[in-house]
Amino acid sequence: MTRERLLSGAVEKMVHDAGIVVLTDAEREKSLQDTLAARPKGGEPVWLFGYGSLIWNPTFHYVESRTATVKGWQRAFCLSVPVGRGTPDNPGLVLALDSGGQCAGVAFRIAEEVLLEELSIVWRREMLTGAYIPHWVELIDGEGQVFGNAIAFTINRDGPQYTTLAEDVIIQRLATAEGQLGSAAEYLFQTQAGLQRLGIHDPLVDHLSLAVEEVQRAIT
Repeated sequence: MTRERLLSGAVEKMVHDAGIVVLTDAEREKSLQDTLAARPKGGEPVWLFGYGSLIWNPTFHYVESRTATVKGWQRAFCLSVPVGRGTPDNPGLVLALDSGGQCAGVAFRIAEEVLLEELSIVWRREMLTGAYIPHWVELIDGEGQVFGNAIAFTINRDGPQYTTLAEDVIIQRLATAEGQLGSAAEYLFQTQAGLQRLGIHDPLVDHLSLAVEEVQRAIT
């Protein structure tokens, strides 16, 4: 996934060609404008919260990044992807924020003068199909203090890509699924490495990484 592929429409074409319904340009623009209209008041800067691939491959321009925790949301491999990091016969899984618990990740601050341009790129990436719902969340630093508000992409539980699977099925999919953007296992391992560079050890990601490595060793 690169900035250039997003801007060219190649990623959107890949998803559309797989038979997945994508949002129209007008629908995506409305989603972005509605999200900005709900921006917390006070002239605070806009942050974007990364918890998965945005950590290690943001593809947008930002002026500052900080580790942060959000409450009320947690990482979950609950987004089924039959394209990109999987196929219709063997769909992959990627992360979303689902309700409950808390999540540590990285907050990216976007400069006001390029806000629309950069968020438009993010929307081309995250809001292709409406699998996510953008929410504003409070960012909490290591001292437990709120330092800003961020846009976070949470799972759309009413969407067709939302799934709840047994752990053994999750592990099997992560270990074996692969698509045009790479493998689901690569996504998992890159996320683990990105979190570790931030000093974050997520029990779910660490556990699944070990389990997937075991499965891959067994089938090679």
